[in-house]
Amino acid sequence: MKRLARVVRLRPDKRDEYLRLHAAAWPEVLQALRDARIANYSLFERDGLVFSYFEYTDDDYEADRARLLASPAMQRWNKLTLPCLEPIDPAAPLFADMDEIFHMG
Repeated sequence: MKRLARVVRLRPDKRDEYLRLHAAAWPEVLQALRDARIANYSLFERDGLVFSYFEYTDDDYEADRARLLASPAMQRWNKLTLPCLEPIDPAAPLFADMDEIFHMG
């Protein structure tokens, strides 16, 4: 299993929309995440930053991620959610990966 954490900035004018969408996440998006072997997916928000955490439970994350992003449900979802976000650093990718520095197993 691989634990992944990321951080992204939430556009202030889109905060309510982003929270509303995630309060009623589509079942087909949740299934696409499960099909990509993603578990324990959580989002946290504070002061305009969104922290995401999830666990990848197989051995080819890049292939599963590519299939996830190609799924019609995820493409429709991303068209709504991605405009709500911006990178924390303009020179960085939208979702900045975080390094794990401690884990209590």
